[in-house]
Amino acid sequence: CYYAKLSPSKYKRELCIWYSAETGRRLDCKHPKTFNEKIQWLKLYDTTPLKTMLSDKRLVREWVAEKIGADYLIPMLGAWRHFKDVDFSSLPEQFVLKCNHGCGWNLIVRDKSKLDYQKAEKRFEKWLSTNFAFKYGLELQYKEIEPCIIAEEYIENSDGDLHDYKLWCFEGEVRYIMYLSERNISHLKMSFYSTEWEPLDISYTYEKQLSYVPKPQRLDEMLKLASILCKGFHFVRVDFYVLDDGTIKFGEMT
Repeated sequence: CYYAKLSPSKYKRELCIWYSAETGRRLDCKHPKTFNEKIQWLKLYDTTPLKTMLSDKRLVREWVAEKIGADYLIPMLGAWRHFKDVDFSSLPEQFVLKCNHGCGWNLIVRDKSKLDYQKAEKRFEKWLSTNFAFKYGLELQYKEIEPCIIAEEYIENSDGDLHDYKLWCFEGEVRYIMYLSERNISHLKMSFYSTEWEPLDISYTYEKQLSYVPKPQRLDEMLKLASILCKGFHFVRVDFYVLDDGTIKFGEMT
């Protein structure tokens, strides 16, 4: 609530305070040098209506379909303004509910008969009433998104995991690939690879995946798709899932 009530003229000052509290370092907004500093600069000075649309998990689908084709989208099963409006009778036994206006506001439903509707409603109504732009570090591209709930088809690989490739793109070029594994099996693990699928000694937040991950099917196609989607951005991460049969599905841009 504090951040939401701020005048935009105060954003820079508050972001500097937040950054220092999070990292223990002073934020140099005038001459950013590190990746972290440049991300903060982009938050303040590079938020555009296009970025807002692409951060909207519902509207981004239209843009992606236009750029690379709708076949790469996970099928959407419905969209609703409030949880009480969700038509569960029309949904299959397995699906995913998401808020369109934030990050991590997801509910994975593997068995509809076991869903705690009352608990889920409380969770979604809280999310829907929160502006994610002010949730963590002034991610202002989320500020003007109109909140809703969307349902998507449930996907996973045969090993029970979800093979998640996040392509880091700088100035319109894919530079690194982050792979997340064991999301549904144990603890989420992370590894980084070059665009030639050479292991890189990079990690953060999550435990590093020490074992070598096989080169994904249709890597070249993923690189081509990300190259199309990342054009015109100083930095963007483009996420894809790869299913057992090699099918590529778009995750998000952030």
